Amino acid sequence: MRSTPAILVLAAGASTRMRGADKLCEEIDGVPMLLRVVQAACSISSETIVALPPASPRRALLTDCPVRVVEVPERAMSASIRAGVATCEGAALMIHLADMPEIGAAELGTLARAWCRTTGPTLRAASEDGIPGQPVVFDRTLFSALAMLTGDDGARSVLRKHPPTLVPLPGRRALVDLDTPEEWAAWRAARMR
Repeated sequence: MRSTPAILVLAAGASTRMRGADKLCEEIDGVPMLLRVVQAACSISSETIVALPPASPRRALLTDCPVRVVEVPERAMSASIRAGVATCEGAALMIHLADMPEIGAAELGTLARAWCRTTGPTLRAASEDGIPGQPVVFDRTLFSALAMLTGDDGARSVLRKHPPTLVPLPGRRALVDLDTPEEWAAWRAARMR
């Protein structure tokens, strides 16, 4: 059986579609989004890495979290993945987007347990009806491929060469990310129903 993967939280983006607000500082149940995501990751893995922009005020949210922060000056997602891979000590790495409000400790735990039971080089969360989503786990044997990524397509090229085992999560949790004030408002309204 494999060990629990390290978790890389991608939080170095600029939140440009929030029109001046920082989506990772938006609160859910009184907790800033980034802190909520990182606390969930820390509850599942003993190695949590957070990619942040240099000198980011987001770092202040994480002062009490046992994480390794990597500063990523480049905004492209590939830069954050490369930085996380370079510092990862584990045998596998779960890459988790910081703007997914419905991925908590339960969902990360489901993925980690599924990883430990499977043997393939990649594993990916999906909606309950099988649509591929996030997070995604990569075996260390793929770290060299991840370290060569460029641009803002994430790790799609690696996943095309190494099709993942899909792990369905309830509803659309693996697909919901919030990038605009309107998306945040609609998501909050749906939660109140």
